[in-house]
Amino acid sequence: MSYSAFIFILSGICFSTTDALIKILVKDTNFIVVAWARFAGQLLFSIPLVWYFLGKNFWRTKNIPLQLLRSIFLAITSSLFIIGLYWLPLAEASSIAFTAPIWVAILSGPFLGEKVEKKEWLIAGVGFLGILFIARPGSVIFHITALLLVLMAIFNALFQLSTRKLVQDSAYTTFFYSGVTGAILFTFALPFSAEFPPLPLYEYGMFIAVGVLAGFGQLLVVLAFYKMRPHKLTPLVYLQMIWATALGYLIFDQFPDNLSIFGMLLIASSGLWLILHHHSSNTHS
Repeated sequence: MSYSAFIFILSGICFSTTDALIKILVKDTNFIVVAWARFAGQLLFSIPLVWYFLGKNFWRTKNIPLQLLRSIFLAITSSLFIIGLYWLPLAEASSIAFTAPIWVAILSGPFLGEKVEKKEWLIAGVGFLGILFIARPGSVIFHITALLLVLMAIFNALFQLSTRKLVQDSAYTTFFYSGVTGAILFTFALPFSAEFPPLPLYEYGMFIAVGVLAGFGQLLVVLAFYKMRPHKLTPLVYLQMIWATALGYLIFDQFPDNLSIFGMLLIASSGLWLILHHHSSNTHS
């Protein structure tokens, strides 16, 4: 296994662990406070790092509107996912979120001018069918929040596509904006959040862990993409389904039923096919 693949897999473990902590905290507090902790922690983690690598002008960008728009996409993505984690089991929520690569393949046509073939639309339909197996009537996640997670996947795809258009900026600069924009937005939102209840001491430690793990995970992704092309690493994102399922069982005693597992496999297989085929077809076109 290459170094880049290893740290990319490690980033997935960081993100899945962050999601599990968020699921605990959002039940005991509210999503605004949790989202603020996620972005504020990443910001504090990123500033000394990007300053070290880029110097005092680390914040300078050649495309400030796109940096801000990308960061807003990330803030919306995180907000919708945190809301989803409040209502839905960890594994199933993560699986619906992982339709993002399917949306990336579809939206790369209008967004990046890449060719989207008919067979890719068909495979995307298979992935969306997987959502119906997971969020079917009678299942534990037959809930309006499942639709919010589909919307979250779309915004996540827009976040990823806008990242691919920021090639003129340093990856470290982009990493900085990922944290600072969300931290500012949710700092302004804090006065509108519900009253913060008293918590046991260990949960305050969990708030710190959310920010650190989210920031460290984002850093590992940046470092991995520096060394290896994204299309070779992105398929590994589906390993997070395994981490999410394991953590959901160990921490929350939640395990997907057989139909949900089938839906998860449909989403993962269609996403993997689209990632690999879409890159190949656009490379040779």
